[in-house]
Amino acid sequence: MKPFIHENFLLQNKTAQKLYHDYARDLPIIDYHCHLSPDDIVNNTQFGNLSQIWLHGDHYKWRAMRTCGVPERLITGDASDEEKFHAWAATVPETLKNPLYHWTHLELRSYFGIDGLLNKQTSTEIWEHCNKLLSQPDYSTQNLLRRMDVKVVCTTDDPTDSLEMHRKYQAEGDSGFALFPTFRPDKALQVEKGKEFLDYIKKVESASNLDITTFKDFMDALQARHDYFDELGCRASDHGIEEPYAHPFNQQRLQDIFDKAVQGQRITHEEALTFKSGLMHAFAVMDHEKGWAFQMHIGALRNNNKRKLKELGPDTGFDSIGDFEVAKPLSSFLNQLEENHTLPRTIIYNLNPRDNALISTMIGNFQDGEIAGKVQHGPGWWFQDQKEGMEEQLQTLANMSCLNRFVGMVTDSRSFLSYPRHEYYRRILCNMLGNDVEQGIVPEDYGLLRQLIENVCYKNALEYFRYDRIPEVK
Repeated sequence: MKPFIHENFLLQNKTAQKLYHDYARDLPIIDYHCHLSPDDIVNNTQFGNLSQIWLHGDHYKWRAMRTCGVPERLITGDASDEEKFHAWAATVPETLKNPLYHWTHLELRSYFGIDGLLNKQTSTEIWEHCNKLLSQPDYSTQNLLRRMDVKVVCTTDDPTDSLEMHRKYQAEGDSGFALFPTFRPDKALQVEKGKEFLDYIKKVESASNLDITTFKDFMDALQARHDYFDELGCRASDHGIEEPYAHPFNQQRLQDIFDKAVQGQRITHEEALTFKSGLMHAFAVMDHEKGWAFQMHIGALRNNNKRKLKELGPDTGFDSIGDFEVAKPLSSFLNQLEENHTLPRTIIYNLNPRDNALISTMIGNFQDGEIAGKVQHGPGWWFQDQKEGMEEQLQTLANMSCLNRFVGMVTDSRSFLSYPRHEYYRRILCNMLGNDVEQGIVPEDYGLLRQLIENVCYKNALEYFRYDRIPEVK
């Protein structure tokens, strides 16, 4: 029987196959947004078994397992790693048509040379085979990154993080890829969270070595951390928000809200939105001043299951797509920056697919004719990083903007085995273009097609984030 994952997987005609194998397959990877652990990268961690590298922290798999009736003990509980793996293996056949089914078998083939299917019957054999390989030096974290030809890894880091591992990595010299932090100040916005916010102020104080008694002090301290990130090669901030924040604000109003929070008073919903609007504007201005990219991930409705939040904490698989207002506040937010000539390079990721056309048209309003693709419609994210979601985002962007200027795919992952998602994306892109050629929708001009594929899959991100100035990147 023909292997499920084979050389022409997802490539439905000869043109698509030529585009992928000749132009896309061997391009390096720029992972400009992920959630990999800097500690694991710098310490060149060797994972003890397949569950540790594949299941720990993967809420995509956890959601599927719960849906299929797997007890929590075998997901995040006290079961052994082997028991959890066998529970996942038994779940895999039930994920048919879910992107997890594709990713699972792409990863098994790419890293472990397994062409067969993972299920209850093959579980023990695959467990033993993969664990034997994982014990070898070639399967350390740095070697896994080199194996997939990853040239840039951008982790996601709180402003209060020491970045000790990033500094250590850069001091040790070139390991075949560049490692940079990304400034993710989400907790600084959470003024409505009472003691959590007050505890965070103390962390900012400690990290910046600055006393914080006023709102200005708070912003000065965050600016100091922004400067520190820049010293270590940071080229982007990232913001996970429900909706674009564009409430009117001024410095006195922000100070008053900050004072209420520090005094332990309840912050109203309107006050919280005003505070978030002021901070998001300030962070965008900081990014503009340094030439960074400003990334907004909008549309996630997080922590829906409050009982499970108390039991397991956040990021455990209880988030979904939200239906927030986007167009007017996003236009207002971008306009405030544009009017003052402080709009940075901006990438807008939408989680709700209904907003694809909205974002792809909105970005055209704020291009400046100087930085190519200055404002970007980010790639299919989270619940959209599957075949149909990627195709829809690509097609909408092509219809309403310039696909040739798009910065391409990210892993957005916590797993060192996630890099075949770039292969998945490239196959989907090449298949889309191949179908268009076969149908006469675009010309059979391989020079033109090669340029687009190389730009979207590699070159645009290199230029957009200014990684071409970093000596480690070739």
